[in-house]
Amino acid sequence: MGVTVEATRLGYHDPIEASKVKAPLAKAIATALGAGYSPIAPGTCGTVVAVPIAFLTASWPLWQYVILVIAITGVAIWAADEADRAWGTHDSQRIVIDEVAGYLVTMLPVDRHAWIPLVCGFIAFRFFDIVKPPPVRWIDENLPGGAGVVLDDVGAGIQGAIVMWALDYFGALDALARL
Repeated sequence: MGVTVEATRLGYHDPIEASKVKAPLAKAIATALGAGYSPIAPGTCGTVVAVPIAFLTASWPLWQYVILVIAITGVAIWAADEADRAWGTHDSQRIVIDEVAGYLVTMLPVDRHAWIPLVCGFIAFRFFDIVKPPPVRWIDENLPGGAGVVLDDVGAGIQGAIVMWALDYFGALDALARL
């Protein structure tokens, strides 16, 4: 009698009561705990949130880091979709959890213990996220909802990961560390 399966699954018998919890939670996640509310460069602020995550997981085996990145990406898609719905927007500037996911993808192929790779990855990811070279722009313009909001940043993260792999493979990260 007006009770949705989702609300019941969440332990609420009133769908309105469930939405009172879901929307604020989605907004908190989507804004990376508030970084997206920055009046200046919210995407850059969202990426800054990801740097300590990458650093703190540097000692993890690659498979665990990959699971973390996949989990954050999945939660980001949900949160971006719910937050946009709550705000009545599409790809609001306040949503920066996509930058977190994208930066973590960028850092996949390199050691995350030192500051040089973390900074180089930051620059590489922000470049691809801002410029949106193909196919990133296509993803941004054609995928609906939270998937479109997040997966273009994952695409930029993949492009950044290729750059990071090349910098590492050709010794550029080591050379920068010796400067």
